[in-house]
Amino acid sequence: MTACCPEEKHPAALSPCSCHETPSASQEPDSPISGLDAAPCCGGQAPESGRSYEKPGYRLWGFVADFVQTPAGMVPRVLSRLDRDDRMGSVLARLGIGRDSYSIAPGLYGVGSPDARSPVMVTANYKLTFDCLRGSLTGIDAWILVLDTRSINVWCAAGKGTFSTGEVAERVNAVGLEKVVSHRRLVLPQLSATGVSARQVKRLCGFEVVWGPVHARQIKAFLDAGMQATPTMRKVTFTLRERVELIPVELNHMGKPTLYLIPALFLMSGLGQGFFSVPAAVSRGLWAMLAYLLAVVAGAILAPILLPWLPGRAFALKGAGVGAAAAAVLSATLAGQLIRSEMVALTLFIMALSSYLAMNFTGSTPFTSPTGVEKEMRRAIPAQVAGGLVAVIFWVSAGFMG
Repeated sequence: MTACCPEEKHPAALSPCSCHETPSASQEPDSPISGLDAAPCCGGQAPESGRSYEKPGYRLWGFVADFVQTPAGMVPRVLSRLDRDDRMGSVLARLGIGRDSYSIAPGLYGVGSPDARSPVMVTANYKLTFDCLRGSLTGIDAWILVLDTRSINVWCAAGKGTFSTGEVAERVNAVGLEKVVSHRRLVLPQLSATGVSARQVKRLCGFEVVWGPVHARQIKAFLDAGMQATPTMRKVTFTLRERVELIPVELNHMGKPTLYLIPALFLMSGLGQGFFSVPAAVSRGLWAMLAYLLAVVAGAILAPILLPWLPGRAFALKGAGVGAAAAAVLSATLAGQLIRSEMVALTLFIMALSSYLAMNFTGSTPFTSPTGVEKEMRRAIPAQVAGGLVAVIFWVSAGFMG
């Protein structure tokens, strides 16, 4: 339940350690320890040596202000203010860089000056999620119970089974929460409801579940209202900003496939009557690469931006529609430069890839359900594969036409 960890790759997998002593009472609850370098666990520069709460081989997260003595042991008290390292980490995570290991150790944390009557907020150990929560708790005295969700956010973790009834109960018992607070209530994010049974949580650990708001920014209003959520707090949104925030991750996922696909496009473009032609590989390969870039823009950028206004319910169809529009623009641009079979190939290729990329957003939206996503994938993926294969056949065969 501490914020320290040995220098290993995955801090979320660490067990608690007892390497800290009581900090000075003069330290403010929401200000950094003097001289402590804000280096994240397992990275950056080690904090200043000579501290009584340090041990060789351990480092402190920069967001830990000090430690609170509780009947269950020492609990790290964290800042509600995000610093430069936190914000940079968030930017990198949204770009998909280091996202799978962007986590903190599960356990109990405090914010402000929590006591036995302070509310207990439950969240995931994905650091971006943790930062959103603590950043919304400025001026609030609370405990934060962090579950081991394998560095997955609340909504996805609930669907994958890591933000679960068992994990909530086990974490409550593991940290000795009944010794820390006098009440028996846990505030869980509403988006975790698909993975947690409130009745079973109470049976397993004795704590009642109170469903909090959808967004962390609504926590203060929720607490001020006596833990009563308004209809607005229960509404799941998927605004333009929220959709745009997902685009960098999807583009990052295209990095490795692109390394294989681009050379393959040039190789296929060079096949012809003389078996292989370098000039054809270059000239036709550039058109194929342009089609690939248009498909990525259509499916991974334009489709999520235009999502509410695109016709149809299936994301695959929405992506195919945007891809068809992009292909039409390409056809108009290359009129007279490519033969008909080449244009058909590029059109099918753009539509198939754009459809597939748009379908990736089904797991990030309230527009779909898990069963609906599975149903759409079973129907769409075979059609996308077929479209891609036909595109390859048309494109390669065009090279053999005199």
